[in-house]
Amino acid sequence: MQHEPSTDYTRIQLEGKEIILVGTAHISQDSVDTVIRTIEDLQPDTVCVELDAQRYQTLVNQKGWESLNLKDVIRKGQMPFLLTNLALSSYQKRMGLQTGVKPGAELAAAAQTAVEKGLGMEFVDRNIRTTLLRVWRKTGLWNKMKVIAVMFGSLFEKQELGEEDLAKLREEDTLSVMLQEMGDLLPSVKQILVDERDTYMAYHIKNAPGSRIVAVIGAAHQPGIERQLQQEISADVIGEINTIPEKSMVSRFIPWLIPGIVIALFVGGFFFGDREQFADAAIAWILANGVLSALGALLAWAHPITVISAFFAAPLTSLNPTIGAGFVTGLVQAFVAAPTVRDMEMVGDDLVTMRGWWRNRLARVMLVFLFSSIGSAAGTFIALGWLKDMF
Repeated sequence: MQHEPSTDYTRIQLEGKEIILVGTAHISQDSVDTVIRTIEDLQPDTVCVELDAQRYQTLVNQKGWESLNLKDVIRKGQMPFLLTNLALSSYQKRMGLQTGVKPGAELAAAAQTAVEKGLGMEFVDRNIRTTLLRVWRKTGLWNKMKVIAVMFGSLFEKQELGEEDLAKLREEDTLSVMLQEMGDLLPSVKQILVDERDTYMAYHIKNAPGSRIVAVIGAAHQPGIERQLQQEISADVIGEINTIPEKSMVSRFIPWLIPGIVIALFVGGFFFGDREQFADAAIAWILANGVLSALGALLAWAHPITVISAFFAAPLTSLNPTIGAGFVTGLVQAFVAAPTVRDMEMVGDDLVTMRGWWRNRLARVMLVFLFSSIGSAAGTFIALGWLKDMF
């Protein structure tokens, strides 16, 4: 393998192919200009882009939110995935506002330029849903809590950047920097978020059609992809890292454990305990779950009907692992305070500020789902302690 450095890109000669890696920052106008200039000057056979088809559609389809069926998202259990995507895009967009460039503009520009010039174009990144599910299912409970804390904090982080910070952002891939910071805290998460994707992208770049390939990738991925291009990567390896792991037996068992304990306590208390004490325990369970879930919905500025539904649904859903309180409250909120066209059109801009999460009805449904679920979970653990003492 031979390297020929350039101010704008790295040129690699590999097995009869010329691979040009263009490392970019996702919120830099310089990167947009460099990408377009490089593709126009080199006229490659194929342009590889650090995107999957789904993320590309999100970038280029500004009205994509308008076709979102929120009720279907909730029914199919995809709300956590949607929230995670929004957390990532919200973080990047806040950074982009300070540089004046839409996040991912250089990736969209690479794809658009390739199409306009009649060149081959390949999306070489792993599907983001696969990446996120691999993180979730291959991470222990304690580390899951850390991941949630990092993602939740990024929703509301307010960061003012000075000129030096802005200059640095223009030279780096900000999303990957955030993921790299998470990787420093959680090495196993970095392995999935960064290292596996480096391997996945290197394999598809190396196997892209044509003898001259331009690959537009985030700057933080460039060193890893360069290393991986020197390695033999088998299709079996790619198949393994592109597979969503099955839920572990523990993760399948735990959601049924607490309801099982609670039901056993109630059954035992009914047949062998004091009936009056049993009634007190039932009231305690209802109040702990219902009040805290309703409080969560209230903190999300839920509609009064949604708050009431949280109170009555949480004590029941806490005993059924297949349906959560957020499922009920999210659906109710989506019906009684349905997002408007304006909410759909402006959700990307609204999520840049903390106030926007509550002002936008689409975002508020997600907050209702999240906060009422957290309230119900907290109520379950509190009530479980009470029940243990009562019986």
